[in-house]
Amino acid sequence: MKAKSTLGIVFFPAFDWAIHPLHPEREERLLYTLDQLNEEGVFDIDGIYQYKPDIASLNDIMRTHFCFPDVSKVTTESHLISAGGTIKAATLVMDNIVNKSFALVRPPGHHAMKVVHGARGFCNINIEAVMVEYIREHYPVKKIAIVDTDCHHGDGTQDIYWHDRDVLYISMHQDGRTLYPGTGAIHELGGPNALGTTINIPLPPNTSDEGFLIAMERVVLPILKDFKPDLIINSAGQDNHYSDPITNMNFSALGYAKLTEMLNADIAVLEGGYSIQGALPYVNLGITLAMAGLDYSYVHEPDYSQKDLTQDKEITKYIKRVCDQVMKRYEECKKPSFKLMPGNYDVRKKEIYYDTDNIREMQLESIMVCEECRGVLKIETTSTVNPLCLGIEIPLDACDRCQKEGYRLLDTALSGDRYKYVQLIDRKNKKYVLY
Repeated sequence: MKAKSTLGIVFFPAFDWAIHPLHPEREERLLYTLDQLNEEGVFDIDGIYQYKPDIASLNDIMRTHFCFPDVSKVTTESHLISAGGTIKAATLVMDNIVNKSFALVRPPGHHAMKVVHGARGFCNINIEAVMVEYIREHYPVKKIAIVDTDCHHGDGTQDIYWHDRDVLYISMHQDGRTLYPGTGAIHELGGPNALGTTINIPLPPNTSDEGFLIAMERVVLPILKDFKPDLIINSAGQDNHYSDPITNMNFSALGYAKLTEMLNADIAVLEGGYSIQGALPYVNLGITLAMAGLDYSYVHEPDYSQKDLTQDKEITKYIKRVCDQVMKRYEECKKPSFKLMPGNYDVRKKEIYYDTDNIREMQLESIMVCEECRGVLKIETTSTVNPLCLGIEIPLDACDRCQKEGYRLLDTALSGDRYKYVQLIDRKNKKYVLY
């Protein structure tokens, strides 16, 4: 047997990291999967290879996040290796060593936002975003799409790319009115410089294979075709599974495999999924076979029953209406509309709760409205663990005005004592400094 698409699997179970020994997010999530892949002889297939992760550097994290008080205080070595695993998955593909890659790593990351004071949703740093920013700094890639199939809305990834018109973020998830983190509504479409590059598909509880594949066909694939990304990344959370203990969906391993085949992502990164024995080994097997272009039709969980997982007709109708609404909103984003005057700031106030570490944060986020680039970003943040801090980001494609404005903000901040910590992310000049 030979893989139609060569596939690199990067594996890191994080033996020394757990929120609690009995917490759903623990090393067994991946150990059972590794056993399943070995039992099925996956690594004996010509064209499927296993790789060890790299270790992300401080710069890899600081080009992506504002970490307060610093990176070392909000991460462990396991977090750096997990992020390094995604970087390894990226280099395997970008250096043409394999056609596709799958980062089977933990801890996860898609709830980690632009600013990090601690852990939320089991996430400290956003491992997909760290990978994306590594790619954009080291390879000539312009447009990237991230398709998040985790049951929970990836509010962290959305936050990081809210103002970035070159990164399309699509999330299909259990409706936030019924599940943590409570976000991901249809009207969340991106900031003033990037309207329409954030897409949310909130699905009702008890959505099964049919519903997810409808969303893929009616929303995800058409928008990807329109956006024309150079690279597609699957944030491959698996807690939509019918046996997951903390969600309310009815997705199966076979459904995940079909979705993976339809999406045809270049890189997949494991996110959530907490049915350690009943789901993860089978779902990961299905994803692996689908990415390698191999037959996955025999992949079924021991208790799988298609009859029991048949989707109610009313749910199907509801999902189709949601898809139509999402596409209508997306098309409206392309039409001329009232815009703020370039050179002015668009401001958002945000209250953020870190459920894992019980931290409360207040943010005042300001983005320069700009027609030439993504705009200089300024975030003032204070939390229950840190006094007032400031983050300034000058984007990769910064125009002269936004670059000058970024350093004006920095000089002003450093000339006084208003902020305890100030961090600069200057993407254009590859300068990442904590003052």
